[in-house]
Amino acid sequence: MPPLGDRLANRKLKVDHAGEFAAINIYRAQIAVSSLFARAQTAMPEDFLAHEKRHHAVFGALMRQRGQARCRAWLLCGIGGYAPGLTTGLLGANAVLICTFAVEEVVNRHLVEQMRYMELHDPEAGAAVASIVADEQAHQHAAGAQMRNGPLARCIAAIVRLSTESVIWTGMKL
Repeated sequence: MPPLGDRLANRKLKVDHAGEFAAINIYRAQIAVSSLFARAQTAMPEDFLAHEKRHHAVFGALMRQRGQARCRAWLLCGIGGYAPGLTTGLLGANAVLICTFAVEEVVNRHLVEQMRYMELHDPEAGAAVASIVADEQAHQHAAGAQMRNGPLARCIAAIVRLSTESVIWTGMKL
């Protein structure tokens, strides 16, 4: 019996699931570093971590229902999330905000594109994506409202955006 759902939508769900694992690990690393050096800056990452865990569960449940295995890049995404989380955690509160803003900027663009596709080809998958969009947009807006811009901020954001795009591209190709 073939898997349920549209084939491309299933692929996108796998990558979304892996991306949520990356986000979980970004926040885990930031929280770990912040809890050692700046306990006061852990509130936002802890709040966002709870959202990302729920998103990961939403995509995981739909994948299980459809008989889909995890994305082949799942572990790579987890490691790839921990690295910028650790780095930005060490660079301080503004770097944490910049990382969140840049990741969510890329993620939100991809989610909007996915919803357009899935509305036509796989409404159930589209509903799963739609169920998390508000959280992801809120993360981007909250971080953007608090972060300070400058040359270092632009550099960190560019690296994080490129890394996020690369992880998504790799996930879709594997």
